[in-house]
Amino acid sequence: MNTEDIKKIVKDTDLKHIAIIMDGNRRWAKERNLPSALGHKKGVEALKETLRACDDFGVKYLTVYAFSTENWNRKQEEVDFLMNLVAVTLSNELEEMHKENVQIHFIGDLSRLTDSLQKILSNAVETTKNNTGVILQIALNYGSRDEIVQAVKKIADSGAKSSDITEDLISEYLYTKGIPDPDMLVRTGGEQRISNYLLWQIAYSEIVIVKEFWPEFGKTLLADTIQEFGKRQRRYGK
Repeated sequence: MNTEDIKKIVKDTDLKHIAIIMDGNRRWAKERNLPSALGHKKGVEALKETLRACDDFGVKYLTVYAFSTENWNRKQEEVDFLMNLVAVTLSNELEEMHKENVQIHFIGDLSRLTDSLQKILSNAVETTKNNTGVILQIALNYGSRDEIVQAVKKIADSGAKSSDITEDLISEYLYTKGIPDPDMLVRTGGEQRISNYLLWQIAYSEIVIVKEFWPEFGKTLLADTIQEFGKRQRRYGK
């Protein structure tokens, strides 16, 4: 299918939001006898291509899982590399993303990040806040259970009564406030698990598993997932 065909599927199915678990950077590198760092760098290129493809196809929201609360348990060397990669990528790519009208958000507990990285993230958000193109949400130090726990604590601190608590109220206290729930969740690398990602938000998302590793992802594979989405019948329990 060409771009216009994919755009028609997006429009006809009202596909607004795609969430992705970008899995397989290290396995991609290992298969090629390369250091894992090169897999992560290649993953950045895949994200750039996917972001542009979302714009081409008319997908308004893209949320990607960059670093989970559990990823701190990796070797310190890899954690340091990933944090530096985030900082360097944002510093190098921000001007281009701004020109391409991307609006950047971050979801997760950013307080654990270094002050210098927090400043880089804040600058990216501030610089792009008025852009009207694709809204890119980057989940960084994100864990869905932690997100829900923090939301419940904030609701309790607000003095809300049990009778006040609704799904809409809880959603207002999540990191994703104001962003529609994902219509589709894509996981690359062939694994079939959610990995503590957007547990509340993906209640009725269509799940598509892609066998290719994240560094292999891009416009063609995104088009394939959208075609698959177009075949699904979303009943929402009805």
